[in-house]
Amino acid sequence: MGDIKRTGRAERAVSISVASRITGVEVHTLRYWEREFEGILNPARTSGGQRRYRPEDIQTVFLLRRLLRDEMFSIAGARRHLERTMRESA
Repeated sequence: MGDIKRTGRAERAVSISVASRITGVEVHTLRYWEREFEGILNPARTSGGQRRYRPEDIQTVFLLRRLLRDEMFSIAGARRHLERTMRESA
């Protein structure tokens, strides 16, 4: 797994292409969502800058996919919904 520490959770981190195959979301869309949902979708990075999606990142992608594609939220609406949900659960 490159430069990510090979213990526990980091060991299960996968590349963006593998994350794309797991979630059914295109690589370019994952990159876009990282920018649009900064603070919500933050995959780890290796020292070389490669993205590594952890299990919690994969779950976030599934949630974003459901909100944006199934429930027809706009990007801004999904962002507000997630921020509100995060505040309420804190």
